[in-house]
Amino acid sequence: YRARMRYLFSRPFRRHGPIHLSTYLRTYKIGDYVDVKGDGSIQKGMPFKFYHGRTGIVWNVTKRAVGVEVNKQVRNRIIKKRILVRVDHVQKSNCRKDFLDRVKSNDKLKEDAHKAGKEAPKTKRFPAQPKKGYIIRVKKQQPETIAPIPFE
Repeated sequence: YRARMRYLFSRPFRRHGPIHLSTYLRTYKIGDYVDVKGDGSIQKGMPFKFYHGRTGIVWNVTKRAVGVEVNKQVRNRIIKKRILVRVDHVQKSNCRKDFLDRVKSNDKLKEDAHKAGKEAPKTKRFPAQPKKGYIIRVKKQQPETIAPIPFE
């Protein structure tokens, strides 16, 4: 199942060599979001190529591996697949980082408003609104109309 994997599982440029010990010392808990990223220098416990680059949730933790639940689209439905992957091929995901930072800042804003005795601020996100219109005033110069040059 490793056919045509020359570039998919290869190590990045200038990132060859032994694996850092922090890879093995990192703790994973059930419910953590992790990215499955196959490392070609370690063949044991490698994920199948479909799961490379996918994000999943940890559902099981063993001595050297973690169980990851990944969504897989099969025709018209999405199936939750449970795979066991060694910790060498897994890294903690940053997919929820922005959301958790936003929750913290919103809670701080609400707490500050509560202490000041003010109404709670609006913490909902809104899409970028269009810019306001404005009028360009021309005093001495007249606007010049530009037309395309006819094709010869």
